[in-house]
Amino acid sequence: MASKRDYYEILGVSKSAGEDEIKKAYRKLALQYHPDRNKGNKEAEEKFKEATEAYEVLRDSKKRSQYDKFGHEGVGGFEGFGRGAYSDFSDIFGDFDLGDIFEGFFGGGAFGGRSGSTRRTQRGADIQYDLSLTLEESAVGHEVQIEIPRHEHCETCSGSGSAPGSKSATCPVCNGTGQVRQTQGFFSVTQTCYKCKGEGKIIANPCKTCNGTGLKVQKRKITVKVPPGVESGSRLKISGEGEQSSGGGVRGDLYVLLHIRKHELFERHGSDLLIDVSISIPLACLGGEILVDTIYGKKIKLKVPAGTSSGQIFRLKGQGLPYLGSYGKGDQHVRVNIDIPKKLSARQKELLKEFAKISGEAFDQSRPFYK
Repeated sequence: MASKRDYYEILGVSKSAGEDEIKKAYRKLALQYHPDRNKGNKEAEEKFKEATEAYEVLRDSKKRSQYDKFGHEGVGGFEGFGRGAYSDFSDIFGDFDLGDIFEGFFGGGAFGGRSGSTRRTQRGADIQYDLSLTLEESAVGHEVQIEIPRHEHCETCSGSGSAPGSKSATCPVCNGTGQVRQTQGFFSVTQTCYKCKGEGKIIANPCKTCNGTGLKVQKRKITVKVPPGVESGSRLKISGEGEQSSGGGVRGDLYVLLHIRKHELFERHGSDLLIDVSISIPLACLGGEILVDTIYGKKIKLKVPAGTSSGQIFRLKGQGLPYLGSYGKGDQHVRVNIDIPKKLSARQKELLKEFAKISGEAFDQSRPFYK
């Protein structure tokens, strides 16, 4: 027969560990190896029993003293978890807040030997609203009023769900606790009451306006402030403007999902902007100044140096979009394209031939290629 492991080693604590440290160590192991989190895992089940046995000894000052002096022989009377020593699982875990530790193992019900008389109010659902903006609006910020449909307390029954003049009755199954207790093997489990769905009450005479739900869909106008520099996919959270909870809990939140429409002139790259402008052949050759549009509605002079090539990019510092949640702005980049005329007058052709001749290029009109 294999020898038992040291109880301190099992819990991972030193022999000088205090009661709180031992409790914390066991709590961690119980969560990790609990059978309902490890369905069919025999190794996890054995580790859970082993940890429980160690905790039962070390939490008791007399048993711990005997164990420290004589080892496992000193506590030989302890039979271990699940071997008859305890008729109810809550005898082992009675000093833990099991509603917090094991919530969710059985569909959200509290776990342990307590009555579960405290009902948890449910939070209202969140709402998402899609908002479309222009690039100009995202550049300077925007304030808009939106209208959303959401559930609110029924005005007829004040959210009670019962018709005016009538009252709800205590649920006969859970006696108003909203939970029922069941036994599964060694475990005592509390679950949401199937009759009242955790409300603890039964509505005998439902409100006709809301059909007993206590909620009614209403359209509400809400002002949304969009900060400068937002991008497509950004979400704005407006706390407490979501759905109303039927159980009297807090409202959910409203999330505004932003979509920036494509601009006809500007191409966005983060906080930078790119715009294409066309210039003439003489301007590209001789240089000069042009006026360039910006996202803020004003035009800015841009100096084009002589000998500018098609596709060359110039920067207008600080004329891009604001950095979201910070100071400063990106840049605007101007890409110039040389505009080649498709039709030339006789005089223009004559001048271009003269230009080619001066440049040392002999052009044969009958054979359209350079020699």
